[in-house]
Amino acid sequence: MSEYFDLIIVGAGMAGASLAAEAGAGKRVLLIEAEERPGYHTTGRSAAFWSESYGGPGVQPLTTASGPVLNTLGLLSPRQALTLGRSADRPRVQAFAEQYDAIGVEMIFLERSGLDEFVPGLRPEWECGVLEPSCCDIDVAGLHQHYLRKARLAGAELRCRAGLAAAERTPQGWSVLLSDGTRATCAVLANAAGAWADEVAKLAGVRPLGITPYRRTMAQLRVAPKAPATLPLVMDIDETFYFKPEGGGLWLSPHDETPSVPCDAAPDELDVAIAISRMEEVVDWQIERLEHRWAGLRSFAPDRLPVYGFADDEPGFFWFAGQGGFGIQTAPAAAQLGAQLLRGDAGGPIDPAPYSPARFA
Repeated sequence: MSEYFDLIIVGAGMAGASLAAEAGAGKRVLLIEAEERPGYHTTGRSAAFWSESYGGPGVQPLTTASGPVLNTLGLLSPRQALTLGRSADRPRVQAFAEQYDAIGVEMIFLERSGLDEFVPGLRPEWECGVLEPSCCDIDVAGLHQHYLRKARLAGAELRCRAGLAAAERTPQGWSVLLSDGTRATCAVLANAAGAWADEVAKLAGVRPLGITPYRRTMAQLRVAPKAPATLPLVMDIDETFYFKPEGGGLWLSPHDETPSVPCDAAPDELDVAIAISRMEEVVDWQIERLEHRWAGLRSFAPDRLPVYGFADDEPGFFWFAGQGGFGIQTAPAAAQLGAQLLRGDAGGPIDPAPYSPARFA
């Protein structure tokens, strides 16, 4: 005998938890997770920040709309972001600032004399930059727990160690087999499986969209002099590194994107070495020790925009995936948009068309 649910959501990371929280009122919702705890993979390994320029202009409306929610919840801490360029990069750095200024994101172009105030020990070849004052750090764990709690209060049930093993479309909806051996039926099956999104689609007999996981490496360092707590999130216009202070140390990434199969990602020692080498080309700090290293998977659709909406080849299958590295900073607006689409509501503050699965038909 199988239980009936209005909605089964596959994946209890930030995407699935937020969708369950916003779509759960008045519905029987089951949130399933293959791991022992929700948020084990990408959500639990994020160095998340809220930056209106991160992810590109197509993602910016979701990020901007999410900011007030994150702020009201008390989950944002001021950080600022600084994008650096060398002399030859000046036209692109200026164009970057102008592009976002034109859509209402405050950007301040800085000459070399203005950079030293923000990054002590900056090497001389970095001659210009763009300051994004609104950039903040996000309490990722706090946000994830907020959505899990809200989903539970709305009546959603969370089952861990219960991934999707099989799904069959029937005249009554979906017949679902979970990896713990239990069965359930539902009207709508929602795919919030992150790196496993295409695999979930295949299990359900739905055409995959080419959502590809990419490995991103992070390292935690101790440096001398100690990185100031007020240091911005520092990156370059070519997106070859970023670093920011965290917990008295420094979090550093080579901004790598290595295609991967869906897995429990592990850092590659070469990527860690590349990250350190690139940082040493930016600042004259000494590395005292490497304290920790980790990796996570970021999953992108072919056009690098998220995918929200019902599959064009299966109206009972709902995509909520392809959120790359911006799924946390856009979570509030994305979940509200997802709930709106599940309800079939017309209108809303954000146009869903750019994120529709139909664009891959």
